[in-house]
This record gives sequence, C-alpha cells and structure tokens, in this order.
Amino acid sequence: MNANPPPAQKPSNWNLPNVLTSLRILFIPVFAWLVLQLHWWWAFGVFVALMITDKLDGDIARARGLITDFGKIADPIADKALMITALVTLNIASTLPVWVTVVIVVRELGITFWRMWMLRRGKVVPASKGGKLKTALQSVAVGMYLCPLPEWMDTPTFVVMLAAVAVTVVTGVQYLVDAEKVNA
Repeated sequence: MNANPPPAQKPSNWNLPNVLTSLRILFIPVFAWLVLQLHWWWAFGVFVALMITDKLDGDIARARGLITDFGKIADPIADKALMITALVTLNIASTLPVWVTVVIVVRELGITFWRMWMLRRGKVVPASKGGKLKTALQSVAVGMYLCPLPEWMDTPTFVVMLAAVAVTVVTGVQYLVDAEKVNA
C-alpha cells in the first residue's frame, strides 16, 4: 500500500471566482466612461456591481477551495485598478480634490510594491483588518460621490472621504510599524 497520498490537484483557473475578477477588470473602462459622461446613476450601479463581485469572488473561492495563483494576483490588481479609476475619474468629473487621489494612490501602490518586495525576501504580509475597513470606507465615499445627491450632502460626502483618507494613511503606516516589530 502506498503511504503517500497523491498531491492535491490545483483548481483550474477557469472557475467562477476568476471569471468574476476578470469581468471586474473588463468593466472598469465601462465604469470610467460612464463617470466621464456624467451618467451618475449608471456609474453608481456599475460601481456597486463591481464591488459586489469583489466580495463574491473571494467568498466563493474560499468556500469552494478555488483559490488560484491567478486569483491571488488578479484580484488585488482589479481592486486597485477600480479604486484608482474611480478616484481619477471623479477628479475630472466632480469636485473630488486631486490631493485625495494622490494620497490614496501613493499609499495603495506604495504598500502593494512594499508587500511584493517583502514577498521576494520570503516574508508574506497578510491583509490587515484595518485594510478591510479602509476598503469599505473608500467604497462608501466613492459611492457617495457617484450618487447625484442634493447639494447639502456635499459636506457629509467629503467628511466620509476624509475618513477614508485618514484610515488609508493610518493602515499604511500600521503595515510598516507591524513589519518592523516582526523583523526586529
């Protein structure tokens, strides 16, 4: 009798979570076009649908054991591409200040490149709980900017975006502080 069980078979890249991630990437230009054409409700609807697919693809992949290398790479790319596209198009088409986009993009790309650098050194930096709050706040803030809300909502919308910026910066710093503690 063979004491060694056969190696577990890797799931195919052709699975529902990866299709959802791929659709999210493919629909980013559609979303950008809708924002730039000032089709606010359509842009909001597409944004919400894309954010739902982000939640679904991860949940399905974990529940069904369909985690793939493609998904590990493509999902965060899709997330960052959607958020950066949303922020930049809102800079062009709405009142979102450019500095908000600069701060968020520098943090997002900086932490992403730093995590890749750490991975090359053999150290995995997992997503933090604060990162989930950051994503939620960014999504709500972008959603509020996309909705054609009454003018009196401009200040609350901006306050939510400021909260998103603050949590984005704090979680970025926290990644670096935590990494120093682990490596000390």
